[in-house]
Amino acid sequence: MLSDDEFKERLGDPNANRQNGVWLFHPRAETPKRIIGPPATITPFSAPALLTPNPDRAWESLGRVMLNRENLAGNGLFLNAAQNAVTAQFDILRTRMLQAMAERGWRRIAITSPTHGCGKSLVAANLAFALARLPSCRSVLIDLELRHPDLADTLGIEAGSLRDYLTGGELMETHLRRFGPNLALALNGEPCADAAETLLNPRLDETLRRLQTDLDPAVILMDLPHALGNDDVISMLPRVDAVLLVADATRTTADDIRACERLFEDRVPLLGVVLNRAHDPVARRYRYRKT
Repeated sequence: MLSDDEFKERLGDPNANRQNGVWLFHPRAETPKRIIGPPATITPFSAPALLTPNPDRAWESLGRVMLNRENLAGNGLFLNAAQNAVTAQFDILRTRMLQAMAERGWRRIAITSPTHGCGKSLVAANLAFALARLPSCRSVLIDLELRHPDLADTLGIEAGSLRDYLTGGELMETHLRRFGPNLALALNGEPCADAAETLLNPRLDETLRRLQTDLDPAVILMDLPHALGNDDVISMLPRVDAVLLVADATRTTADDIRACERLFEDRVPLLGVVLNRAHDPVARRYRYRKT
């Protein structure tokens, strides 16, 4: 992840007068208030409303999955910090994100990109694994790339359609899987023809509320589609606390970044921009080496 000045040097200054956002890497002015949609009035379906939530029991109810470290590494995903030096960058991103979230009481972070193919799902998964390396931090990774899902295949996990769970037709325990003690995965294995309608369904609000109540995670990461191609991201903005934007150093332009900032403005804070596929030889000076 590059600093703001380095990012400007590579892509040009996307917005010299950025006003919307809480920047992870440099102090910024406070963000305006988010626009919150009307509350849903859906009867809870995962557990009786009158019961006191028991997150420990809810986590134990999730089926466990095993992940193949070698296969993941071949796809650019790393469970162990010793596997690749890039994990240090994700650990830094994780810590700065958690600090910003703790200061503002946030839990839901959306991860998107301006266009398709910028590596947002790769960033989302590696950030989820970085969170999982913190024993005291429970987190959830949700694949909301409903049109072209590939996160399940990348992780090597078989998954059915996420649509029924999102719209209240399937219990959390039926669909979610747990990796290790503290990372829950809500994956999608089938393209959804009515993706926009699914994300606009008011039952999704109740699903996310129940998920947050039942599991009580510190972080919910939502892997969203790219922001400029359809209305999927716009549909989800009222349901998230902040957005992390993933840009591609080889293809993303300053105009792309500006277009995303206009899209997020007055709707949701922008945490920052992660520049993927960037080669930064200076960063090697800060790594530990064997002697």
